[in-house]
Amino acid sequence: MAQPDSKKIFFENLSGAGKAIAVLTSGGDAQGMNAAVRAVVRMGSYVGAKVYFIHEGYQGMVDGGDNIREATWESVSSMLQVGGTVIGSARCKEFRTHEGRLKAAHNLVLRGITNLCVIGGDGSLTGANLFREEWSGLLGELVDQGLIEADAVQKYSALHIVGMVGSIDNDFCGTDMTIGTDSALHRIIEVVDAIMTTAQSHQRTFVLEVMGRHCGYLALVSALACGADWVLIPEMPPEDGWEDKMCQKLSANRAGMKRLNIIIVAEGAIDINNKTITTEYIKDLVVQRLGFDTRVTILGHVQRGGTPSAFDRILASRMGVEAVLALLETTANTPACVVSLCGNQSVRLPLMECVEMTQQVQKAMDEKRFEDAVKLRGRSFENNLKTYKLLAHRKPESELPHSNFNVAVLNVGAPAAGMNAAVRSAVRVGISEGHKMFAVSDGFEGFYKGQIKEIKWADVGGWTGQGGSLLGTKRTLPAKYVEKIADQMRTHNINALLIVGGFEAFESLLQLYEARATYEEFCIPMCMLPATISNNVPGTDLSIGADTALNAIVETCDRIKQSASGTKRRVFIIETMGGYCGYLATVAGLAAGADAAYIYEEPFDIRDLQSNVEHLTEKMKTSIQRGLVLRNENCNDNYTTDFIYQLYSEEGKGVFDSRKNVLGHMQQGGAPSPFDRNFGTKISAKAMQWVTKKLSETFRQGRVFANSEDSCCLLGMRRRALVFQPVVQLKDETDFVHRIPKEQWWLKLRPLMKILAKYKTSFDVSDSGQLEHVVHIRPKESDASVAM
Repeated sequence: MAQPDSKKIFFENLSGAGKAIAVLTSGGDAQGMNAAVRAVVRMGSYVGAKVYFIHEGYQGMVDGGDNIREATWESVSSMLQVGGTVIGSARCKEFRTHEGRLKAAHNLVLRGITNLCVIGGDGSLTGANLFREEWSGLLGELVDQGLIEADAVQKYSALHIVGMVGSIDNDFCGTDMTIGTDSALHRIIEVVDAIMTTAQSHQRTFVLEVMGRHCGYLALVSALACGADWVLIPEMPPEDGWEDKMCQKLSANRAGMKRLNIIIVAEGAIDINNKTITTEYIKDLVVQRLGFDTRVTILGHVQRGGTPSAFDRILASRMGVEAVLALLETTANTPACVVSLCGNQSVRLPLMECVEMTQQVQKAMDEKRFEDAVKLRGRSFENNLKTYKLLAHRKPESELPHSNFNVAVLNVGAPAAGMNAAVRSAVRVGISEGHKMFAVSDGFEGFYKGQIKEIKWADVGGWTGQGGSLLGTKRTLPAKYVEKIADQMRTHNINALLIVGGFEAFESLLQLYEARATYEEFCIPMCMLPATISNNVPGTDLSIGADTALNAIVETCDRIKQSASGTKRRVFIIETMGGYCGYLATVAGLAAGADAAYIYEEPFDIRDLQSNVEHLTEKMKTSIQRGLVLRNENCNDNYTTDFIYQLYSEEGKGVFDSRKNVLGHMQQGGAPSPFDRNFGTKISAKAMQWVTKKLSETFRQGRVFANSEDSCCLLGMRRRALVFQPVVQLKDETDFVHRIPKEQWWLKLRPLMKILAKYKTSFDVSDSGQLEHVVHIRPKESDASVAM
């Protein structure tokens, strides 16, 4: 019998028995910190380690006493959905002194703690690294003072540090996203969406100030996500005369029948002469020069508050588990590391390399090397800036290239939030590249009926925040109508096609590729962007719309669980959408703290259902008061939502009662999340640039002719990279009967969900992060900065 992979059965190889891990949150709070604390406590308990809370950050470590308490499984129940940090955070001057760190070391040694998990910003993590470097010296001093025994120096010889970055500013180099950033963007976009309705009513200009004293990430991404007219950030100070340009832009937008203007300002915004740009200065400028009715809104600490988004809960849970793994694998020579996100992948990076790079950004800004500062911020930031410039500022007609190419855009399949952002981006980038853009209404049904018209720059204004599909979308596949579609393509001289949609869009592209043999009209560059709440398209880890659906499910789960706060012991059975794909059920289960999630990809029988009921019964008797079970709509023909509800009701009699809820189409509705707006915008811009490149490559003797596999592609996110993949090559990766990819990355999250729900299970660590180094300049083609 084959031996198991030594990295696979993690529980046997990476036992935490005899180890003590302490977790603390330091510096400014950020939504999602509680999810990270919960994951550290539960993963630590799972591997047999003792886990301690350090309350009030470094201040609690210095003060000791009740500030350092052992954590139990139950002590982190019901904290996943809570914003801020329940273990408290404080800035501590005393820890900056040698005497303060000596007290902290004494308090840790008394409890046998030599593993620290620090959740905070670069200041907190730098302090932790200094503490680690001084550790052996501090223990020597404690022995000299008679505070600890001499053998303790040998026993607790090394302090191991793993950091997780919790900061809403996303100002830490080495990670695409920090814990709290996505939730802060949710708060900003909620406010911007609300302000837009009142601004439109009165034809007003609004100047919004968002947080970011040294980093303009929140301002830049929220400007991208709401289609703001102007944005001011510290990394890109406007040059002299910017006031005239801004007023011209606002005036031109009003002349183009736009009823409102939005200007977003980072609190640290400066001009080229290092002079602070305030919201009041901008307001006075607009009023005096243009006479527009102008209001100022300063968001302030609203951005730090509220419940964490689904993205932040999942990110923090994954990072918390990865942090415990990193602590278990450290040796005396392992440098302090920080757990980061690169694309869709967890990575570990040397803490001080990241800190030094973060400090280099500020140095570059102080020395007015702003282009270097943008590059040092990383691929994600640089990409956001390029995309914003591309979409927000239209070049005059005289400066635009004239390609004489016609490009059609259409939506196919079920609607998904973020589709409109993708279409807006495609139209505007296409126009900037010199193409004539055409919009097709109602998918391929509208295509063969000739519902095709030219779409201009101004036609897509305000589309980013709109849910559903403004172009209209249908599930109709083109195979039956290829002849009519070919006629329409000939009539409108369509030279390239961009399809935004789900599994039907993938099937459509395959059918069009096969139709090339008969109709030359389809021998043109064709590209598909995955947009479906089910996230069931092969060739991509993420799809436009899935994040919005996840947030809808998680918010509903939070409310449903809260509804039982006044009752004793209740279990909720919730049915999610997704067809045969269990992505929504699994990932929402991880984000909402579910006890089980039933999906098609992981077959189950009555024995599994019975085991889950018994497990919940045991937990209900000892600790938790509410249970949550998710079921994918097509997970099993016989074990329906009603059946599972009745089973739990019967078997749980006397211990808990049950309720069921079918979420239905509310998962498809609503305004797109910041992630989906940004993801749709950026991958669409990249797709249009690919289309332009392919058009120039395939234009020969006065016409476009593209019949190679690589001219009919799907643009998807694979681990760390955005990749164009020929759809023909994805056929072998696809289960067409059940409309799902044969391999799905998120299945590796399922053991994580089970561990955090107190199940004993083997955990595959073959995909866990290895210690890497910060890469200063990454190759352009592997640019995966879709993680906002």
